[in-house]
Amino acid sequence: MTVAHFRFYEELNDFLAPQRRKLEFELRCAEAATVKNAIESVGVPHTEVELIVANGESVDFSYRVREGDRVSVYPMFEAFDITPLLRVRPAALRDPRFIADAQLGALARRLRMLGYDTLFDNHAADEAIRRRAIEESRTILTRDRQLLICRDVTHGCYVHALQPAAQLREVVERLQLGARSRPFTLCLCCNAGLESVAKEAVLDSLPPSVAQHRHEFKRCPMCERVYWQGDHYQRMNEMLRGLLSGSPQ
Repeated sequence: MTVAHFRFYEELNDFLAPQRRKLEFELRCAEAATVKNAIESVGVPHTEVELIVANGESVDFSYRVREGDRVSVYPMFEAFDITPLLRVRPAALRDPRFIADAQLGALARRLRMLGYDTLFDNHAADEAIRRRAIEESRTILTRDRQLLICRDVTHGCYVHALQPAAQLREVVERLQLGARSRPFTLCLCCNAGLESVAKEAVLDSLPPSVAQHRHEFKRCPMCERVYWQGDHYQRMNEMLRGLLSGSPQ
């Protein structure tokens, strides 16, 4: 066995047993174990990690843990650009294209509301989610740690919050999405980009009160759902304004 000392920072502590949180602890690893194996052995998905420092030097997931090593493990840095130090993946977890698992359908709709390309299929198996994420360079959103621990997953985000509104705030703040949002540009149902449409083209599908008082409309080219700036739009807009006003720009 190899004995090393590990310290995890910030939200990574949420994955640890209580007695290991926010302090350095001794970890016994198998001979020639990689630092990725060691990190995941204590319950931290590798996709949550952005920087690993072993004995003062930035290393990647393939680094072999040695006797007496002191390893510090960090999540995404919100205030600093650490690109020159990155070793764990070619790019940081900041690509605003997502795929959500079966537990996060409401979050997927809210991210689409912000204009973020977010796939969701309530019946998709984990293997299909991983394959689509890899093929399309998407970040996986999930509450399933086992999905993020899979070797082929490189970009993922474990969502801690349970309620959709809190989940949205968590993802927006952690991944710094506020400045790149484009609210009300995607269909909430099928994720396609909305297109402006003449009132005459959708008149037959409008409620009488909407046809009388509204004049600007957008339509989804895929499912043909029609959108307009009614009371529901105003409520969503107020919610998003409060959310984005507190986000890093």
